[in-house]
Amino acid sequence: MKTFSGNDCCKQKNLTAMNTKEIVLEAMKKAGSPVNAGKIVEMTGLDRKEVDKAMNELKAEGAIESPKRCYWQPK
Repeated sequence: MKTFSGNDCCKQKNLTAMNTKEIVLEAMKKAGSPVNAGKIVEMTGLDRKEVDKAMNELKAEGAIESPKRCYWQPK
């Protein structure tokens, strides 16, 4: 049985967050037009809270932009 140290746990959370951001960004690219969080949830099957968190991080990084209120697209 494998045990995880505190660092392993944090690394796993970071990997999951990174994967979620990548999934959200890829869904936006595939949509081909600006989408809202609800549409991303529909497209990916991810939990709404996960999508909102990923989108907030992508906004902070400058990876996505909003051409109109509540709709987002990759830069």
